[in-house]
Amino acid sequence: MTLLDGIYPFYLQQRKVSMFDVSTIIVIVVFLTFACSFLLIIPGIRGRVRLYWILRVLFSLFIGVVIVTVQFTGDWETGWVRANTSYKSFSPALVSADIGLHIGLAGVNISLRGNPVNQVNETINYNEHFPWSFNADYDQSYSQGLERGLPRPILYVAEKFTTQSPCSMRRQYRISSHYASATLWVAFCTWLISNMLFSMPVLVYGGYMLLITGAFMIFSLLSFSTVKNSPMCLIQFGTATLHTGYGGSFWLTLAIGLLCFVAGISVVTLHYCNLDLLKTFFDLREDEAEEFQEMTEAYIELHFVNRGLSPSQPSKLNPNII
Repeated sequence: MTLLDGIYPFYLQQRKVSMFDVSTIIVIVVFLTFACSFLLIIPGIRGRVRLYWILRVLFSLFIGVVIVTVQFTGDWETGWVRANTSYKSFSPALVSADIGLHIGLAGVNISLRGNPVNQVNETINYNEHFPWSFNADYDQSYSQGLERGLPRPILYVAEKFTTQSPCSMRRQYRISSHYASATLWVAFCTWLISNMLFSMPVLVYGGYMLLITGAFMIFSLLSFSTVKNSPMCLIQFGTATLHTGYGGSFWLTLAIGLLCFVAGISVVTLHYCNLDLLKTFFDLREDEAEEFQEMTEAYIELHFVNRGLSPSQPSKLNPNII
């Protein structure tokens, strides 16, 4: 790598989309495949049960796809600013551009878009990703950006998140993002358990697991928002300052968490107030409930038979023991 008059040369780079990447698309495609597979069964279902079945399947899959997808999105926290700034290091040329900062659970995306796009005989439209996940080295990504000769505004913002920066922004965001990601994976596990419980005649426990799923999603938001409690360094371009706020993924996670609370409370309430309506919605016919009850009674009778007692026969005390 050589310098040209003290300026790093520019090369064409493969740039990452700020909010969606290959992992996000794969997750969405997988869940859409599951949804299409379930919807193929619709013609074999008659009456109102078909509508109830569609609502249950689509509602459950929507919750699952959101929990997994927000792990890979890059808009948990976003911000834009328009400023006149230098484009290359050690160059007096100024460009008018929009600088964007998009923070996700796995890293940070920095965007640079010229206004207009074509300035100083170049097309100014950049979007660079700097990861901070467990298997990634943020400082190495930043060093590679220096070697590739990225525009100065991108390097200036990326430098705020390096370990050598006195701002310590990377440490704050990295820890909060890791806790938020771990909590979301726990929410995904409880979502799977709730689906298994709803497929069995134990609907109330499925409702409880939905409440736990919503609680863990809210905990992930609390974990990520703790970074706001720490003092942050200003990101300034002349007189303009880049401010960030919660993005689409944050508010979507909050909405789905509250939706899980509403669904869980509804299931638990119907279980104690109107069990017949709950069984109708889940297509739990009376014969299935009676069959489950008979299986439970048969297990209890077998337990007493193994002990040499009948269910109605009380146990007798040994007078020698007394």
